[in-house]
Amino acid sequence: MFHAQTYTGTREENYALVIEQLRALISDEKNVVANLANAAALLNYFLQDINWVGFYIAQENELVLGPFQGLPACVRIPFGKGVCGTAAAEKRTVRVADVHTFPGHIACDAASQSEIVVPMIKDGHVIGVLDIDSPIKNRFDEIDERYLERFVETLVRYLDI
Repeated sequence: MFHAQTYTGTREENYALVIEQLRALISDEKNVVANLANAAALLNYFLQDINWVGFYIAQENELVLGPFQGLPACVRIPFGKGVCGTAAAEKRTVRVADVHTFPGHIACDAASQSEIVVPMIKDGHVIGVLDIDSPIKNRFDEIDERYLERFVETLVRYLDI
């Protein structure tokens, strides 16, 4: 069972705690939807100044909307399109300080100003992406990137996709 916590450590310590909470939430559950839903809810609870957090699942050469927290979102994104599709196609984290300067940005929520997308890679294949939007420009930094990549690596170990 999840117990709400006040995160009082350094950002790095707080992220490490969230990763441990993730592991505890998903380690005994095999259902992919349930684990992605809990992962999105956990990040939504933990992260400040965000307006959307969730997952897109890879199906052939596009990403299909998965569990998320936030306003309704774009359902399908082709690989190579927008921030999510770019992260999937290039198999790398894409951190955008101002989404309005990103060529081909797909605006699902007009309030979004910055974004980070972390690809979910299993056995060398992209199985999806973690997408997080913020209504604040330049919301995400190197610490967020490093620990969100660790969060995704932990999650992927438990996913049966």
